[in-house]
Amino acid sequence: MGKIKSKLARRTSKVMLDRGVDFTEDFEKNKRVLGNTMPSKKIRNQIAGLLSRTKKQQRVAEEKLMKK
Repeated sequence: MGKIKSKLARRTSKVMLDRGVDFTEDFEKNKRVLGNTMPSKKIRNQIAGLLSRTKKQQRVAEEKLMKK
């Protein structure tokens, strides 16, 4: 489809990052961290994907700052 995620997925992923839960750039690891805490498999996968993309974007931004 595309990169558009529901507000629920974006809000939940932001809350999880603010709480300090350790997530990585790997989708499968994020999926295992979320486990059975999500109401459905589809939402769990959306949140895990969004978290992995967010972590990757943060790493790229940090690398850009280090180069300057």
